[in-house]
Amino acid sequence: MPACIRALLLAACAALLAAPASARRHDPEQMPSTRIRDLHYGDALFYYYQENKDLEALTRLLAYEHWGRLPHHEPEAQLLMGSLYLQLGMHNEAGELFERLLTDDVPTGVRNRAWFYLAQVWYARGYLDKADAALRKVNGRMSAELEARKELLFANVLMHEGRFDEAIRLLASWHGSAVWSAYARFNLGVALVRTQRVADAEAFLAGVGSMVADTPEMLALRDRADLALGFAYLQANQPAKALPPLERVRLNGPYSDKALLGTGWAHAALGDYQRALTPWMELRSRNLLDAAVQESYLAVPYAFGKLNANAQAADYYERAIESFTTEDGRLDDAIARIEKGDMLERVLAADARGDEGGPNGGWFWQLKDLPDAPESRYLYTVLAGHDFQEGLKNYRDMVFLQDRLARWGDSMEAFQDMIDTRDRAYAERVPRAQELLASGAVDRLQQRDVALQNELHDIVARHDVAALATDPERVQWARVQRVSAALSGVPDTPENAELHERLALVKGVLQLRLEDAWNARLWQAQRDLKDLDLALREAQSRWIRVQRALRSMPANTGEFATRVAALKARIGAIQSRLAATQKKQSAYLAQIAVHELGAQKERLADYQVQARFALASIYDRAANAQDAGEHARSPAPIQKGADAGQPAATPDVTPPPAPLPPPTPAPEPQR
Repeated sequence: MPACIRALLLAACAALLAAPASARRHDPEQMPSTRIRDLHYGDALFYYYQENKDLEALTRLLAYEHWGRLPHHEPEAQLLMGSLYLQLGMHNEAGELFERLLTDDVPTGVRNRAWFYLAQVWYARGYLDKADAALRKVNGRMSAELEARKELLFANVLMHEGRFDEAIRLLASWHGSAVWSAYARFNLGVALVRTQRVADAEAFLAGVGSMVADTPEMLALRDRADLALGFAYLQANQPAKALPPLERVRLNGPYSDKALLGTGWAHAALGDYQRALTPWMELRSRNLLDAAVQESYLAVPYAFGKLNANAQAADYYERAIESFTTEDGRLDDAIARIEKGDMLERVLAADARGDEGGPNGGWFWQLKDLPDAPESRYLYTVLAGHDFQEGLKNYRDMVFLQDRLARWGDSMEAFQDMIDTRDRAYAERVPRAQELLASGAVDRLQQRDVALQNELHDIVARHDVAALATDPERVQWARVQRVSAALSGVPDTPENAELHERLALVKGVLQLRLEDAWNARLWQAQRDLKDLDLALREAQSRWIRVQRALRSMPANTGEFATRVAALKARIGAIQSRLAATQKKQSAYLAQIAVHELGAQKERLADYQVQARFALASIYDRAANAQDAGEHARSPAPIQKGADAGQPAATPDVTPPPAPLPPPTPAPEPQR
């Protein structure tokens, strides 16, 4: 069912994107495509599509909705929240969202399927009135399979509400697949039995009880139908008609114990106690925890008594008393262990899917294994109860939430450590930052940048190629300038003239090199100054940000610290409330278990009383018979009164037949 709900809600979410007219034209059984327009909605879907990440997806959706991060997907997000609420068993919240969102603008098929699945959850949780209301919101017919399932679910709701006539009318015109038809016919037969119309129910229950079945589910349903029909005939005092369906029940099936007990009582009602012993003796070899087996411990000696085999009857009554006494002591021990309060911890620890990481996850998890403990042999009966199963799911969710809150509490501690570390770093760096800010280094660098810009402008204006030369070139140019200055004042002689020529040649070669590199060096200088200017602007920006951070850092840290402290306190309060609720739920489930085991003790005590009374009756009859023989061999005493000399009348103590519970409707097939 969870996968169906996912597909359904995604279809509804996509449908809400379209305009109303186009939504109505869309095929209600097909999932339209959608385009993610908000990044945060895609993030929530990322967790939604992962296995067992429903709580994370719901948490993110609620947070993003609170922060207004889903402007383009708000309707879809709401409907997706409804799906997640449904997944997590929060049916009331899901119902409120569906009531508000599943309007006429949503395709009919999508809307109908949403109400149908919500009705299934409410029916499973026992909210029959809400399930009834949700099913009545289905407008028109769905696909053939869903329509059949909806009608069958509606019939189950009506039967559990005691409205059997309405259920009969609904199921009488029901049509569906072979599997669903078997459940429908069974439930129709049960409804007829509940209204005392056993003859009308026979055709339906017998049809299901004699059908060809090849799966464990259908085999169990077939046995259940035969058992229901057989017990219905026993209740109607028609034991001969009860025998054929009871004898069709498999000997190794889940209903074999009750079928064997009913078969024995049917033979006994017909006066054939010899044949009644056969199924009852088989029952005595089975698990004493079963009520049918417990009653067989009384039925066997009862049959021997009817066959005048008083010795065997007395022997079996004594064995029954001994077995009941032993089992009663074990029940006391089991109750004492359950009342210690650690039963649920052992139950969840024994199951590998004890947290949300199970294959199904969420609310649809079911217990599969029991702990290896003395009381475990009694817990099978307790865990079979619907109330205990639903309560155990709630308790398991509380355990999961406690673990999650503990992790969130650890996160708050980590956040507080981060804030403390930030405060220490702030305290250590503030003096250095303030000293640097007071030094005026950025202002000096800016002044230096302006000076360099002006100097380069002068160099360009003077076309001073030597100013952009390399260090060796500047050294050479300076030497040329010194030699030229030295030669300027010497006499004009042939030797000096040669020196002037050589100097002019050197100077011309050097100047040619400088002129050749002028443009590239000028571009590089301008580029370096531009980079320096950008770096100074970045430094100035950072300088301003540092100044602002110095002013805002204490406020920001204080705000974060306040939020963390508030969240930490809130988590602690929720943990306290959850622990108290968890304790109450544990006590409630322990009370259910103790009540069930107490009912078993009362039944065993009642059977013990019957067995002791029947045994005393056998001994009393034997003693009276012996006294009567002795009186026959001795002179008769003087009689006084009309009843003198007659043995005391002893009642024929017989255990009553097993309680014949009325058959119950079968739920939908397991998928």
